Amino acid sequence: MKYVKNLAWLLVVMLFLVACSSDDSNSASNDSATDSSTKSETTYSKDTTTGENSDEIVIAVNENFISMDPHNTGDTNSNSVQSAMLEGLLGYDGEGNIINVLATEYNVSDDALEYSFKLREGVQFHDGEAFNAEAVKVNVERIMNDEKLRLYSRGFNIVKSVDVVSDYEVKVTLTEPYGPMITRFAAAKMISPKMIKEQAAEIPKSVVGTGPYKFVEWIQGDHLTVERNEDYWDGADRVSKITYKPVPENGSRVAMLKTGEADVIYPVPPQNINELNSNKDVEINQVPSTIARYVSLNTFKEPLNNEKVRLALNHAVDKDAFIKVVNSGLGLPLDSIIPSKTIFYKKQEMYNFDVEKAKSLLAEAGYPDGFEIEIWGNTNSDTMKGMQFIQQQLSKINVKVEIKSMEEATLSDEIYGAQTPEEAKLMMWYVSWSAYPSDVTNATKPLFHSSSFPPNSANTAYYNNPTADKLMDEANSISDQSKQEDLYGQLQEEVYASAPWIFLGVDEIVYGVRSDVSGVIVNPGGGLDVRDAKVK
Repeated sequence: MKYVKNLAWLLVVMLFLVACSSDDSNSASNDSATDSSTKSETTYSKDTTTGENSDEIVIAVNENFISMDPHNTGDTNSNSVQSAMLEGLLGYDGEGNIINVLATEYNVSDDALEYSFKLREGVQFHDGEAFNAEAVKVNVERIMNDEKLRLYSRGFNIVKSVDVVSDYEVKVTLTEPYGPMITRFAAAKMISPKMIKEQAAEIPKSVVGTGPYKFVEWIQGDHLTVERNEDYWDGADRVSKITYKPVPENGSRVAMLKTGEADVIYPVPPQNINELNSNKDVEINQVPSTIARYVSLNTFKEPLNNEKVRLALNHAVDKDAFIKVVNSGLGLPLDSIIPSKTIFYKKQEMYNFDVEKAKSLLAEAGYPDGFEIEIWGNTNSDTMKGMQFIQQQLSKINVKVEIKSMEEATLSDEIYGAQTPEEAKLMMWYVSWSAYPSDVTNATKPLFHSSSFPPNSANTAYYNNPTADKLMDEANSISDQSKQEDLYGQLQEEVYASAPWIFLGVDEIVYGVRSDVSGVIVNPGGGLDVRDAKVK
């Protein structure tokens, strides 16, 4: 989830989403089908007995992948794998600034209604289909016409037309001005038009793009493998194969890095940083992030529809203790609805840790004896630790929290399967979200706009505030940075004060790499970049 600089910084805006699930963190999870490829029944294991370097690497991550459909994905791990195989017209550099990728240049009309792109020539999809203006048209029209796709509600729902100007020039016209639209063209990765027309049902399982790596197989829950695209338009100087392995248990990931069974692990558990720093075969990297970690509260249903209850929950959780206990001292408290590294960030007065005040607010809300409630999360070790911390903290105000952990795909189905707020079973979700530092739109609208309720997007708090909607809509319709800054400042005050989340912390990214591997990085939003991966 990452964004621009200029109209580049003006049209600015992972998961985390993660919810570092997160993304545009580890953004929020995804509701796509997740049936795996069944090309193999064997469990992948890297041979570490030879002692010799190979031209392949293994990357162990903390959660499973949900979908390979780039137009319908919200979790960071799926996005990371997709980015190895797929590209957009635009992309981002390491600082989160917009760069040309499949487009060689772009132009935005003064009224922000027309977006014109000149395309890179000589590029082919992995199935041999040509990348050209017609391919762009097929992709954009897929997003704008299928309401089940998540990118639809992030700008593409106001696309009026897609016009092929020439073989390598395309123009997209909007029905209304939308300042951050240029960032949507970076998020919208291009899929082979042949696959869209003939094998659309297979896209969530085995996508075909133009990227530096091609899909090989996906054995759900065990591994996903990609291989080098020898015909890649930007050269082929990179490892020949990458195997991604979901390893939710922290100790197992660390052991794999130490033995060489994994060449890269993300994240590194904070408690293992010192141990791994002393290992000459391992390099530990720490990166300031834009990953916000929080508990989403369903404001549509009792008792969380009562603002005093939500305020009580915030006062009952010690944010400093959360950083110390759950994150081993890494990171900062989340003191706004967006992390401090995000453009237009405005610090808010934090909810101080005050158990007596929390009890008083609960009594005023009509819950003097507390209540029982579920918290949902995925199965990785850090999430379990976080949910247990919330459970312990809220027990002090007689709120009895039942932890319900689910495998990532199941969790996504449970959350995004609800078609209306009335159908939603979710009450509390321990999750994270990320966006590029310049991407304030993707750090706010998917999470707080009333048009972003599941299954459309990631407003899992079912937060419905006309004032907040108006502020976001106005900010997205203009290009004046000073006015945008004012509007986003008002938005942060409005939303933070009504507490649709338990605001927890902002992560510091920590990942580990074997010392003989280079070119694998994790960006501030939590996304893996393997374009230049090499074995020394």
